[in-house]
Amino acid sequence: MIHKPVKAPRPRKLLLLSVSAGAGHMRAAEALRAYAAAEFPDTEAIHLDAMDYVPAGFRAVYTDFYLHLVNRHPALWGYVYQKSDKALSNSPTQKLRRAIERISTRPLRAAIQAAAPDAIICTHFLPAELLAREIGSQRVVCPVWVQVTDFDLHSMWLQPLMRGYFAATEEIAYRMRARGLAADAVHVTGIPIMPGFGKTLERRQCAQHFGLDPERKIILMMSGGAGIGDLDKTVQRLLELADDFQLVALAGKNAALLASLQQLAAAHPGHLFPFGFTNQVEQLMACADLAITKPGGLTTSECLAMGVPMIIHSPIPGQEERNADYLLEQGAALKAIDLTALAFRVQLLLQQPDLLLRLRQRSLALGRPYAGRAVLKTVLNKLDSQFYSPST
Repeated sequence: MIHKPVKAPRPRKLLLLSVSAGAGHMRAAEALRAYAAAEFPDTEAIHLDAMDYVPAGFRAVYTDFYLHLVNRHPALWGYVYQKSDKALSNSPTQKLRRAIERISTRPLRAAIQAAAPDAIICTHFLPAELLAREIGSQRVVCPVWVQVTDFDLHSMWLQPLMRGYFAATEEIAYRMRARGLAADAVHVTGIPIMPGFGKTLERRQCAQHFGLDPERKIILMMSGGAGIGDLDKTVQRLLELADDFQLVALAGKNAALLASLQQLAAAHPGHLFPFGFTNQVEQLMACADLAITKPGGLTTSECLAMGVPMIIHSPIPGQEERNADYLLEQGAALKAIDLTALAFRVQLLLQQPDLLLRLRQRSLALGRPYAGRAVLKTVLNKLDSQFYSPST
């Protein structure tokens, strides 16, 4: 038996669909786009944010209200997360939600049709859910893949008629199969992060680039891309510690938070280094001895890939609590339940380098810096197989 080309291969077009509700889903899609550009020159990858194609009111509920809820009323969000995970798909509430989404996303569906992709990868459940209906109605015929972006599995990620799923860990893959997915549709790749997190970076050079002293301990504190949380209060508490360290605080896109941190830095020269949103996080991680962070799926995946020990704090009830559980079970992080516990754990790790080293080694063992490459290889290999058919 031989295989012969059915048609000449052409550049493959991938459509990456995400939602800007928090930064993680968007960053996963951007990581896939970056890998496509860097390592798959015969592939064109286009990234669309679904929120760019919906009415302002729908966008406000889906993004701004979500951020307000998780920041100001996290317990309520946790309740919503748990209830929606157990909700029956044919319940009146779920039917109404899907109807509103269909009405609100007509321009998005038109944009998907206009893109005419060979395959689609969703890094958020909303576009996957919309596409399941489109596939069922034969308005979309290309394969659609789903990348789960946490160390957890919520039922809204599981949609019918998807070509396959990408899971962060073996356990999440097991949970996918336990919920009825075919074994060959589930692929354990990790969560896609930017190619820079897979490179070897020199600590001294990175530290000096940011005006830091590589001979002193460096603690990196992150609030997430949107700059949520009481980062300024946490920074103030850590500045009260007597230990000698440099504290790098990332305010994300929160201009007010950055201004507050800059005022604090003026009173603590050589001790506090505030930054706003940056695309050089991998360089900061390369010189960090420790990271203090909320346990978002993307941020923690970046830390694991770089081997940065973590103290996790203020997890959002729901997905971030599950992420925290995973990191703690795997011995890659410590958890601080309040500012007092955070201060204690920072001192503990600074004074016990052996413990810090064990956390670093465990992080490196768990890290999957090339998840984006693995996802694209799987999708593109499946596409390439369509160019060939068996012939005798």
